[in-house]
Amino acid sequence: MDAHDHRQLGAKLDLFHQQEEAPGTAFWHSKGATICLLLESYIRSEMQRAGFLEVRTPQLMSRTLWEQSGHWSRFGDNMFVFEDGNRQYALKPMNCPGHLQLFRQQIRSYRDLPLRFNEFGVCHRYEPSGSLHGLKRVRAFTQDDAHVFCAPEHIDGEVSRFCDLLRRVYRRLGFDDFKVGLSTRPDNREGSDEVWDEAEATLATAARAAGLSFRIQPGDGAFYGPKLEFILTDCQGREWQCGTIQLDLVLPERFDVTVANSDGERVRPVVIHHAVLGSFERFVAILLEHHRGRLPFWLAPDQIVISPVSDQQDEYAREVSDEFASMGFRCTVDAADETLSRRIVSARERMIPAFVVVGKREANDRSVSIRELDGKQITLSIEAAADHLKRLEA
Repeated sequence: MDAHDHRQLGAKLDLFHQQEEAPGTAFWHSKGATICLLLESYIRSEMQRAGFLEVRTPQLMSRTLWEQSGHWSRFGDNMFVFEDGNRQYALKPMNCPGHLQLFRQQIRSYRDLPLRFNEFGVCHRYEPSGSLHGLKRVRAFTQDDAHVFCAPEHIDGEVSRFCDLLRRVYRRLGFDDFKVGLSTRPDNREGSDEVWDEAEATLATAARAAGLSFRIQPGDGAFYGPKLEFILTDCQGREWQCGTIQLDLVLPERFDVTVANSDGERVRPVVIHHAVLGSFERFVAILLEHHRGRLPFWLAPDQIVISPVSDQQDEYAREVSDEFASMGFRCTVDAADETLSRRIVSARERMIPAFVVVGKREANDRSVSIRELDGKQITLSIEAAADHLKRLEA
């Protein structure tokens, strides 16, 4: 098995599968769904700390909305389109037009800014069948999308705040550093050269204020604005563009988004588009290959397997499992149907971070023996073992 191929790891670890009846999509098994839910919960908590309000927007929206945003003329061929009488609708390929509709539902003033929305939105894009590749290139994916509506004077602070969040999240996921690219105006774009001059200069200034060094990526910006792309390097030295920050002066104009300033005049806010992971599916693939399937303890779907040495310790093993589960750990019991050495090998093959042995001595002492994936072994009381395992989650 190739430990650097997420498709093989997904099959081996019982995480997901794909089949020809649903091209470009994934069937998430329970363990794989657990990873996705843990990631979502973690990102949600970080976004809440950063002052974002979680929202949900429709999957299916009218062609007229996509024409107004400018996506139809540029991405119409990559949308899944449906007819309803004389009207056309499309599954959303991105979340930003929906967030602009939410902002427009109320009369806003400068006192409401910055206003931050985030969404775990399921998006669909018609990718050519020949380009599909496991979870890295799919037709349906969940995006951790976010948008900040703010005044120009807020931009530096918002970019800096989000860069701090990115550093914290990536570090916890096993990436200690990232590279940054500043993607500038593409040939096919909206907005005047003056608008783009302002947007590019403003985003570059904000990036420097956030302590970023960046390379220029000419022509790689979105059609509505320049963007900062955050590039992670995996254990094989491969680079993956994941997080993005995009500065948008165009869509507020196209959707006539305004706020009242301190003089009561209607003015345009700036929109900053954010994503931490990008596509959840693609990021899970990157994580699996970067860690060779050995995910961080807090993200492993099964964190602990408890094995009694003999069936005489089965009851104690279940008791230990219940104790750990009550403390929030995800654990299973591997009963004594196989030899202990075979169960150790099985746990290692399933990349379970902690293998806990309970024999006669442990049952008498109310203790457990922990064997970690790196070979470290330690015997502790149940309470001390829980404290030790909690430190692995940090």
